Amino acid sequence: MRDEMNVEPVDSELNRLADSIAALVNEAKKHLARSANVVMLASYWNIGKYIVEFEQEGNSKAKYGTALLSSLSKILRAKLGKGYSHPNLNNMRKFYLLYPNFQTLSEKLSWSHICELITIEDDLERSFYEKECIASGWNVRSLRRQIDSALYLRLAASKDKEGILRLAREGSFIQRPEDIVKDTYTLEFLNLPEKNRYTEQDLEQRLIDNLQTFLLELGKGFAFIGRQYHITINNRHYHIDLVFYHRILKCFVLIDLKKNAVRHQDIGQMNMYLGYFAKEESAPDDNPPVGIILSHIKDELLVEYATYGMDSKLFVSKYELYLPNKEELRRLVDGVVSDELNKSNKK
Repeated sequence: MRDEMNVEPVDSELNRLADSIAALVNEAKKHLARSANVVMLASYWNIGKYIVEFEQEGNSKAKYGTALLSSLSKILRAKLGKGYSHPNLNNMRKFYLLYPNFQTLSEKLSWSHICELITIEDDLERSFYEKECIASGWNVRSLRRQIDSALYLRLAASKDKEGILRLAREGSFIQRPEDIVKDTYTLEFLNLPEKNRYTEQDLEQRLIDNLQTFLLELGKGFAFIGRQYHITINNRHYHIDLVFYHRILKCFVLIDLKKNAVRHQDIGQMNMYLGYFAKEESAPDDNPPVGIILSHIKDELLVEYATYGMDSKLFVSKYELYLPNKEELRRLVDGVVSDELNKSNKK
């Protein structure tokens, strides 16, 4: 019996020792991965540098013309194996040209991230995605989704020139409730039909089924609390579609989903939800809750009148079930910058 009783303490001690060793090994693996990434990016950047310097000496035009990278690729693949295709060499060349100080990225982004970023021609837009990717820890798939859904252009379209420049320099800067709410949310990942062949319950279920992507669309700082959140007021029961907590603003965020246009009753109901959460759910050190009514159609005039005199922490936003037209957004953003520059020149 005594030997059996001694087994558990020994096993427990060995487990603690094993846990310590496992943590050490895992940390070493992470360090090795970071080191390998730094070395790889440095190698690719220098390959790009060699190619550009070779071109600048005039050799490519004189001997190879536009076939330089194809010819070089064949030689390198024979010497080094896979990984040196014409497209890859072109990416290395662009990497060198677009990131003269790549060392600032080498421990934060992978080569796959870099390959996505260098597809963006506009410097301000590329800078925004770079900053957001690092700050939010996006994987490559998330980065690609945000580029495809024109996140930068959607955010920039509602700002003035200084706001656009700040967005590019710093990424999404969150200080106020307004900073976490978008005018339009793109929900193409739900794969819902454009026509009215779905219900609000379908919309809610699809959002829950695709919660990770929805959180990505909402932006950084959101933590999911629950769906159909039950509250009782004077023996009447209500259910809030989706409830989140925002870690940066330190407040609850309530979302009510509307399949069609928002009505003035919906706004009044959300205002009641906000009052309840402020009084009954929020902790003493929490900030006032934020409410977002997410509807497929937004009547700006009705919203203006229905929210007159209300708390500024109640928002009505649209959602769309398709990717936005990037060129239209780009023209709008470029127009804002051009208008601001013209105003400055006239002064």
